[in-house]
Amino acid sequence: MSDFLITTDCGADLPEDYLKENDIFCAQLTCTICGETHGGRKPQLPYKEFYSLMRAGNLPKTSQVNPDEAKEYMLSVLEKTKKLLVLAFSSGLSGTYNSFRIAAEEINEERSDVEVQVVDSKCASLGQGLFVYKVMEYKKSGKSFEETAEYARRIAGNVVHVFTVDDLNHLYRGGRVSRTAAFFGTVLNIKPVLHVDDEGKLIPLLKERGRKKSLLKLVDLMGEQMGSYADKNDIVFISHGDCLEDAEFVRDEIKSRFGIEKFMINHIGPVIGAHAGPGTVALFFMGDRR
Repeated sequence: MSDFLITTDCGADLPEDYLKENDIFCAQLTCTICGETHGGRKPQLPYKEFYSLMRAGNLPKTSQVNPDEAKEYMLSVLEKTKKLLVLAFSSGLSGTYNSFRIAAEEINEERSDVEVQVVDSKCASLGQGLFVYKVMEYKKSGKSFEETAEYARRIAGNVVHVFTVDDLNHLYRGGRVSRTAAFFGTVLNIKPVLHVDDEGKLIPLLKERGRKKSLLKLVDLMGEQMGSYADKNDIVFISHGDCLEDAEFVRDEIKSRFGIEKFMINHIGPVIGAHAGPGTVALFFMGDRR
């Protein structure tokens, strides 16, 4: 039995092979599209199929993990360990963290033989993935359960998220931009650049005209925001809404400018992709501030 285990949820968009290699359990939120619900106890819809349905005009809906589901999930993981560290999807974007928190309080009250701690990552997509990665690396260095939980809380605010979307209408449906901004942005080929703030909420930063400029702006922002982490970013994470070539363009620009060679690139899953849409490119790195 492991000394302690780390678990997260599918909001982290981490590759399945990474989760398996590092013995990280992953709770599944659900996404409904074309009348069918995926996730939870069922596999998520393959991302290519999901984005094809979105591009055809089908609108997905997502659902958070509720407290009962969170409790059932954590109890199943606690069969393999006595201590569990849950690194949850940003409370600023989902109620999943709160469900895990409520369930953890119940478990800790009902059972004296186990301990569960829940950390609000205040991150999303591979930003949450990078957060999980950093915490796992810290655990691997031989740190205790308590030390690792404290480290997780300490670094959450240093995981910087910057991203751009290809279609403003998805952000409009999610209440992130106005109908007028979505209409004129589409007509004028305006591509917004957004970030996730200290509370874990999506915030528009600026607008660029044209796709290439918006992608380059992500790298510009990385140069501005790394600060004292400029020499410490040994790995950078990039996620994409079924637009791998654009993600690789950002990767190559980062290599050229900053000399970073290690990357994790993965698609954005349906739970995040339902709100960001096809064509989203998101860049994640460590910095002094968000």
